[in-house]
Amino acid sequence: MKALVVNGEWSPKDGYNLSEKERKENRALMGSYVWRNPRFEIREVKVPDIEDGEVLIRVKACGICGSDSHVYETDDDGYIIFSGLTKLPCILGHEFSGIVEKVGSKVAGLKKGDKVAVESVMWCGLCDACRSGNPNQCEKIELLGLSCDGALAEYVSVNERYCWKINDLMGHYPEEEVFDIGALIEPVGCAYNGLFIVGGGFKPGSTVVVYGVGPIGLGAVALARAAGASMVIAFDIVDERLKIAQDMGADYVFNVNNLDGCKPGDKVLELTRGVGADIQVEAAGAAPHTIPEMERTLSSQGKIIYLGRAVTSTPMCLDILVSGANKVIGVRGHAGYGIFPLIIRLLAMKRLNIDRMITKRYSFKSVIDALETSSKRTDGKILIRLE
Repeated sequence: MKALVVNGEWSPKDGYNLSEKERKENRALMGSYVWRNPRFEIREVKVPDIEDGEVLIRVKACGICGSDSHVYETDDDGYIIFSGLTKLPCILGHEFSGIVEKVGSKVAGLKKGDKVAVESVMWCGLCDACRSGNPNQCEKIELLGLSCDGALAEYVSVNERYCWKINDLMGHYPEEEVFDIGALIEPVGCAYNGLFIVGGGFKPGSTVVVYGVGPIGLGAVALARAAGASMVIAFDIVDERLKIAQDMGADYVFNVNNLDGCKPGDKVLELTRGVGADIQVEAAGAAPHTIPEMERTLSSQGKIIYLGRAVTSTPMCLDILVSGANKVIGVRGHAGYGIFPLIIRLLAMKRLNIDRMITKRYSFKSVIDALETSSKRTDGKILIRLE
């Protein structure tokens, strides 16, 4: 089968405290400190075998994630930008949907022909975190398409427990669009986890501010609107993405580079008449720029939900958290808690409209061009369609 394989040089940066486990497994906990000069190639590889509890999926659609872009992009010294768990060589891609082609002998809930969307957080189910109900914090986690072979390929094998049927979408969307929408469930699931699971949700009528409207930020906009936010405000530096955010439910959108002397926080205070925002979502990965604006515009008992991933730090005035009974909440992943099936229900009932975030579609033979386009950060979601 054909697959997009990425490889690179194992070259830990000076000062990075490489563990014995990382060295032994050639598996970096922080890829941006270890992997250098990535190389991408469409090549012929063996169709993966499946174990008893696994299914073989024929991939139909796969999104280009910001994480994929960050593996493609490098810093001035040639190191990948992606800061999370990474093991190369690896077949890239983790936001996908497809058709079950083969099932293992112990698979009980899926059959050949089922249409599925798939979690990319490969949780073990046995560690303390998993058994305590926190699969996104799995102690033995693997990340599909980053630390184990992913879905920018004709076929991928995964455990049954990560798969969710999207057969019910067939009666509500044209067949060729069902798989595109199925591939969006993973990034939207990250926003759902942030807003409603780890973040604890919000009361209808709340004000929600989203900083950064890439696909996860766009998911947060759509979910906030569906959940009854009275006002959704979005900030970014890309006009094209702000237009998509408006189409997906944002009441106000602002390019932070065009605010004419004021700051994002000033706009939030103006629109909320000084009360501030109940929920503020950081999906830009730009904490030094966003957190100072967010902390000064929190309402009483407001929350900052940190979804953006970047190796960075920024000072905060902790007294604001004390006096306002505010919270700063870090979030990773989309697994567990019924996130996938709940999103699928919303999609089936047309209560959640996320297809507008798709701005480009590429054939698999042009996947490297798609990665190059993604690095420009002017699109919503770029999809790869596989036949």
